[in-house]
Amino acid sequence: MRSAAGKILEAESPDITGMHRGACPALAAPMQTGDGLLVRLRPAGGALTISQFRQLVSAAARHGNGILEITARGNLQIRGLETGSVGPLAAEIDAAGIIVPEGVAIEMSPLHGVDADEIADAADMEAELRSKLGDLLSSPHLAPKLSILIDGGGEFSLSALVADIRIAAQPAGQWLVSIAGDDAGATPLALGNADATVNAVGDLLQMLITRGRRARARDIDAAILRAHYPQIDSIRSTCSAQRKSSFVGVTRLGNGSTVFGVRLKFGQARAADLLSFLTSAESAGAREIRLAPDRGFFVIGLAETAMLTIQKVAVDHGFSVTANEPTEQIAACAGAGACASAFYDTRALANQLIDQIPALFDGSLKLHLSGCAKGCAHRRAALAIVGSAVGYDFIVNGLAADRPAARIAGERIDFAIERLARLIKDKRGASESSADCLKRLGPNGLAEALQQE
Repeated sequence: MRSAAGKILEAESPDITGMHRGACPALAAPMQTGDGLLVRLRPAGGALTISQFRQLVSAAARHGNGILEITARGNLQIRGLETGSVGPLAAEIDAAGIIVPEGVAIEMSPLHGVDADEIADAADMEAELRSKLGDLLSSPHLAPKLSILIDGGGEFSLSALVADIRIAAQPAGQWLVSIAGDDAGATPLALGNADATVNAVGDLLQMLITRGRRARARDIDAAILRAHYPQIDSIRSTCSAQRKSSFVGVTRLGNGSTVFGVRLKFGQARAADLLSFLTSAESAGAREIRLAPDRGFFVIGLAETAMLTIQKVAVDHGFSVTANEPTEQIAACAGAGACASAFYDTRALANQLIDQIPALFDGSLKLHLSGCAKGCAHRRAALAIVGSAVGYDFIVNGLAADRPAARIAGERIDFAIERLARLIKDKRGASESSADCLKRLGPNGLAEALQQE
């Protein structure tokens, strides 16, 4: 079915015993977090009618803590559940007619079947895979977070998403199968029609099943790949055409219709805000929601004359409707007050950083604010600030659980922010981005800056 004295404390690697960063908390296997159980689900095609989304949000409020999230990969998360409330939640999702396919979640172009400029409908390819490879996709021997992505082309790009298996539409009814990377870095394996594509993906799944639940596509030996995919050395990596990078705001599609993209700030919203927004959107003609990568969704069917009004409604409910806002560059977990595992209020720190270091948010980096070392909100970031029992860990280009460049006592965070602001101001070159500056200075440069009096 359908979470200063400027003195730096000794930087030790954090203890993450008992945490399960690689798990996938499906309805059948919810994950224990600091605010109760969490489930993650992806409706078929990433699509919900307005009525279905309303019913799902209402069910989340009844059976959880009323906080919903959309992840960086466009999946829905429901927080604050208890052991006895997961079953009733699942029953209400089923009663709403929401289908959550079993097995590996398959991500696809959010505007499939709507965007007139797409090369092929990703939903058709997903149906082929589900129909012919259902048993393989449902195998318990696959890695829990194995990722399959289908990019049908069109206005919005999935090029930045990393996937174990990428399937990208090509002209003349062809599909390109590649593995282990984003659009630019994945290794191309096979190019062919729909049947050849299904066969190629089936072979990959068989290899991964043989290797067990820890295996990802990057772990398959190159010699084995060459033996199975004779085209591997002749296919040139074909990057997608440049497409719109941010989905938020109003976009006119090639057929003249318009869609409205909404991002949940930091990927999280309260049920009451979502329900109120959905009521306004439906009254303006909205008929469908399409989940989108980067923590948001498209509203399909709005009357063009209602766009300005709906944008204001979204902003009034705390959602983002403007591309390239600083919040877009911050991945923040639920934080203290929402999650018992978190050591600090991630949202408050985010707003403080935006206010005091605006130069940091030049569009070049991703800042990860994690309340604890589990790092629920993001994986690898240019800069991560991670909460611990004794303060804040600053990590450059790494994971939340990595050894920090510096550890700042909790009461000295304001001092650290001041020093970080000065670092960006004084050390960044005239044509250098914030991300490049931090990369050049590295952990030692950051640690030195945070120690300055």
